[in-house]
Order: sequence, then structure tokens, then C-alpha cells
Amino acid sequence: MTPAFSEPQVTGTGIGLRQPHYREVFERRPALAFLEVHSENFFVEGGASMHALERARDAYPVSLHGVGLSLGSADRLADEHLAKLKRLVDRVEPALVSEHLCWGAVSGVHFNDLLPLPHTGETLALLAARIDHVQSTLGRRILVENLSSYVAFRDDDMSETAFLAELARRTGCGLLLDLNNLYVNAVNFGFDPIERLAELDGNAIGEIHLAGHAVVDDCLVDTHGSVVCDPVWGLYAHACERFGPKPTLIEWDTDLPALDVLLSQAAQASEIAQREVARA
Repeated sequence: MTPAFSEPQVTGTGIGLRQPHYREVFERRPALAFLEVHSENFFVEGGASMHALERARDAYPVSLHGVGLSLGSADRLADEHLAKLKRLVDRVEPALVSEHLCWGAVSGVHFNDLLPLPHTGETLALLAARIDHVQSTLGRRILVENLSSYVAFRDDDMSETAFLAELARRTGCGLLLDLNNLYVNAVNFGFDPIERLAELDGNAIGEIHLAGHAVVDDCLVDTHGSVVCDPVWGLYAHACERFGPKPTLIEWDTDLPALDVLLSQAAQASEIAQREVARA
């Protein structure tokens, strides 16, 4: 197991910081617990984007959320990518660092998507070694996120949540629990998301994501382009009651609305968390 790392603590609800909202966020300074950005957007040192990130860091705790490390690829980890991430982490000193549990590259060719992994012992061993290496390189714990998926593997010998729980136990990594992804998969594959939540250790959960999805024919598609739906709010209430308060992000990446829409969603998340924690 990777040694325990200390890191800044953050509680409450945040939003993703996107370029169209930079000026308004910095001028209004809304009451948010943290701001989250995609790590790869800030790998180039200097420039307007880095200046904006440093302003954000001065005003709020910052979460770095990665999309390109490709932890599950059969290729070896990209040393250059990891080195850029380390430089960014050292510069920003984020409250949270996370990455998707997926693969997205073969033989040096990168795909424009986050692709699912089989939930097997072999995959578990590969990922555990990769996560240990990343955490040792960064000198801190990372969170890994459950994925929305549209295919299943015949070789799966455990559920995704059981897989995540074992990965956290082996490596000491944390979990970024995306409840919209869990709901999308539950509907598409026909399982009970409440039962899957029961497979997780709440102590391993370091962050929760809430987002919207689209309905395409008979399939739900994770889009990050709409408000959180009622069933996902219900899952969030259950998670808050079961696991206690966790840093929670309103994630919105496409068809970006006015900032006030994101702030309203964040306020709703805060109200639910406070109510359920008081009830627990």
C-alpha cells in the first residue's frame, strides 16, 4: 500500500471553473467551497489561463481533475504527461487531485474518449501498480473516478463499485464518486445503484460529482450539459446520509449556462447535504 499522504482539506460544494465564467467568478467571489479545473488545460506554463488559475487558487481551494493520464492503458504510463501533472500540482498546491479510471491510448495513439476497463483481478493489479507510481511521484493521494460506460465485459468478475473499493484498499487512493455516472450505468445495464453504493467504504470517498445527462433513444448518455435530474439528487441524498458530508462538485462542461444556474445547483446540493447529515 502507498504510504499515507497529508493534503489540504476541503468541505462543501464547488463548481467547475470554465473560461466563459472567469471574469464573473473573480468579480463576484461567490460563496463556494472550491473550484475545479481540468488539469490538462493548464499544462502549458504561463499565459492567460495559468494567470486565471493562480487567481482562482488565491481565492478558493482548487481541485485538479485529470482526463488524460490513461491509468488503465496497456501502454506504459506517459512519463511526460505525469511530469507535467507533477509540475502543476507543485505550483498550484491543490486541495484535491483526481483522475478518471479508464484507458484512452494504444501504441501512442490517443482516443478522444474515456474508455471503460474490465473489472478483473488482472486489471486490478495493473491499476494498483499504476496508482502507487502516480501517488509516489506526486507525493500525495489521488482520487479515481467511476466512469459512465456503454459496454460491459464478459470477463468482469466483480462490480465496478467492488472493484473501486478493493483498489482503494490496496493503494490508499481515494474515490471520486460520480453519482450521475453511477445512475447512467444503472439505467443502461439494469442494476440497483443503492446496492452498489453499499459496496463502498465511505472513508475512501474524497469527492462527489453531480452532473446532467441526455436520453438518446433508450440509452442515457453522460453529457455534463444539463441540470442534475431528480433520481441523481435522490442518490446524492442517500450518499450524504450513508457516507456523511463530502466535497461535492456541480460538473457542467457542454452547453454552459449562466453562472447563476451553476450556483443554484450548488446551493441545492448544499441544502441536501445539510439536511441529510443532520438527519443521519
